[in-house]
Amino acid sequence: PAWLRRLCGQLLSERLMRPKGVQAVVRGIMEGTGAGGAGAEAAAVDWRKCDTVAKILASCPQQCLSLEDYYRLVCPQILDLLHIQDKLTARQFQRVATTTVLTMAKEHPQLAEKHLLQPLLAPLLRCSET
Repeated sequence: PAWLRRLCGQLLSERLMRPKGVQAVVRGIMEGTGAGGAGAEAAAVDWRKCDTVAKILASCPQQCLSLEDYYRLVCPQILDLLHIQDKLTARQFQRVATTTVLTMAKEHPQLAEKHLLQPLLAPLLRCSET
């Protein structure tokens, strides 16, 4: 029903914009994916889940005051997904993060550059300046 969809969307949006919210949402959705499944079918399911999660993260919720605020709150958390230590989890999180970065860069290039690409490339730029 529409009311349930709206309520779930609101709860998901609120969680995403809290500290560590992106990681919590990704863990919740990806839980169990890739843990024991082998073969092409399991890999395809894993990729589809990663793409779906990336689309969710790249979409600014209706409850957010502005797209700029959403990017400011969520993008650092997306970049944090690249630093997960557990190897199995890291692979999935990195897929989600890279797909989200690509999606955001296509949809809102200026905001993605400011909140994703500049922080991601800052160490490289510092090295090239010296």
